[in-house]
Amino acid sequence: MPKRNDLKSLRNLIGEAQNLLSTTTLPEGRSQRAHELLTAAVALADDLLEQSPAATLGAKGGKVTAKRGSDYFRKIAAKRKTFGGGRPPKDSKIN
Repeated sequence: MPKRNDLKSLRNLIGEAQNLLSTTTLPEGRSQRAHELLTAAVALADDLLEQSPAATLGAKGGKVTAKRGSDYFRKIAAKRKTFGGGRPPKDSKIN
C-alpha cells in the first residue's frame, strides 16, 4: 500500500501538469485529451487518499480462516494442550 504522503505528492504533480496543459494548446486536440486524462487521474488520486488502508486490508480478513475450517483449529488447540509449545530444550552437549 502506498504511503499517504506519496499519494499526496503524486496528486500534486498530476494537478500541476493539469494546470500547465490547461493554459497551452497543442495540435490535433492533444492538450484537451491530456487535460481529460489528468482530470481522471486527479479524481483517482483523491479517491485513494480518502480510502482507509486498514479498511482495505480488513476486507481480506477471515477468508483463509474460513477455508481451513473448524477441524483445523480444533487440531491446533489439541496440540497446544498436549505439547505446551515453546522453544525446545537445548542439548546438554557442549561443543
